[in-house]
Amino acid sequence: QVQLVESGGGLVQAGGSLRLSCAASGRSFRLYAMGWFRQAPGKERDFVAAISWNSGFEYYSDSVKGRFTISNDNAKNTVYLQMGSMEPEDTAVYYCAAATRKKATNGDAIYDKDGYNTWGQGTQVTVSS
Repeated sequence: QVQLVESGGGLVQAGGSLRLSCAASGRSFRLYAMGWFRQAPGKERDFVAAISWNSGFEYYSDSVKGRFTISNDNAKNTVYLQMGSMEPEDTAVYYCAAATRKKATNGDAIYDKDGYNTWGQGTQVTVSS
């Protein structure tokens, strides 16, 4: 069983930056990918960014490409999301997700929340205008 602990959410003004962190822990697990999704009130949980643990390849939604950067620390089983040039539309609860099944890295599966089998508790990010 893998547990995820997120940190780093909060309130920021438009144009500002925030950094989210998510650490995975547990017994005998292997990570294939970790990602971030977000959910605004009344909306679906949407893909934000992900990173393949083996290749280090990064994936981004069009809405955050060029503004957000995902990175990881393999030794610490931790993923980070550096958010910059933030906009009020970025306001949401951000969820960290981990994939311990290889299928999550097949094709476009890395963009799909169904490919991830462990989720963090969520952290609120609010961007004021």
